[in-house]
Amino acid sequence: MVNPEDTGDREWNPVAQWTTTLCMAAALIVLTFASVAGQWLKYPTPGIPRTPDGKPDLSAPTPRTAEGKPDLSGLWRPNAGGYQMSITADLSVNEFLPWAAALTKQRIADFDFARVNPVALCLPPGPAVRAMMAMVKIIQTRSLIVMLYESGILDRQVFMDGRTLPDDPNPTWMGYSVGRWDGDTLVVESTGFNDKTWLDLAGHPHTEELRVTERFTRRDFGHMQLQMTIDDRGAYTRPFMVPVDLQLVSDTELLEEVCAQNERDAARITGAKMSAITLPSDVLSAFPGTYEVIAGGRFEVGRVFVVTLAGDQVTLQRPGDKIGLPLAPIADTEFVLIGGGAEIEFIKDANGAATQLIFRSVEGEAQAVRRNQ
Repeated sequence: MVNPEDTGDREWNPVAQWTTTLCMAAALIVLTFASVAGQWLKYPTPGIPRTPDGKPDLSAPTPRTAEGKPDLSGLWRPNAGGYQMSITADLSVNEFLPWAAALTKQRIADFDFARVNPVALCLPPGPAVRAMMAMVKIIQTRSLIVMLYESGILDRQVFMDGRTLPDDPNPTWMGYSVGRWDGDTLVVESTGFNDKTWLDLAGHPHTEELRVTERFTRRDFGHMQLQMTIDDRGAYTRPFMVPVDLQLVSDTELLEEVCAQNERDAARITGAKMSAITLPSDVLSAFPGTYEVIAGGRFEVGRVFVVTLAGDQVTLQRPGDKIGLPLAPIADTEFVLIGGGAEIEFIKDANGAATQLIFRSVEGEAQAVRRNQ
């Protein structure tokens, strides 16, 4: 583990200082959505099928309501597999409207995701970030579904009584939602958003034309699939879909979360400024490959970092991520994970070939060795 306070007698490094600042901002973003079990720990959630050892049986059949619909009630933790960092990972640059592409590029180059990210400033994160990162408690009735979050500003009502979305809504941070059943899938449509939030942690923008369609399908007792479609013709040329896996969380409850309470990071990062640099293609071409994680002197089977290069964009796919995430170069062999608050350093041999990768984040440090050249 890296101790950020252990400076010793080493020379001050502005890149390292910025990375620490960036990590503090990212830590605030992550902690905003990182739920810790702590309420009523000795009170097991009732009505949950359990295995012989008393653990929840997450593979049990999907429960149903008296009307025969899947019952989505429960406490759920999302996993967006990296899309929370870059929600447009499946889009080409030509599928951005010019202003949206330019603003995204500016935010990435100036590291605005660390300085003015709405989440880092304790503002609402927006509907897409909420769906991809925030643990949610669903309370389901026939005519209304309520979704509760640890931060009350994220709570939402999904009206199931047949009403339509408002024709000319007053724009709000989290919008308006109506739902209906499509077989065993709950379909939720939401509009009426302001344009002050981001679609992800990297800073992809949206307009007030944003329309979000969510399709919730409970596969079994402990697993639910969310397919979220983003449609904003004011910023992108076509709708695009984001998959999110949700897993049931049992034997605990939501904790209260107040972002501004004891928050001190904003003052530290205000005015912080550093721009990404541009590296030539012959330098970038040294990094792509598969790097296998080492722990305790041994390779961890199946845990790899995959580095790819498309044009002048280096991406990193972390163990467990569904997509590669963009990296911004800050030195010849050092990069910052866009929106992720982590620094990646490549180690080269005497011939200039990248042989190792070091991934540093607020959680610690991971080392990986290149498996193929």
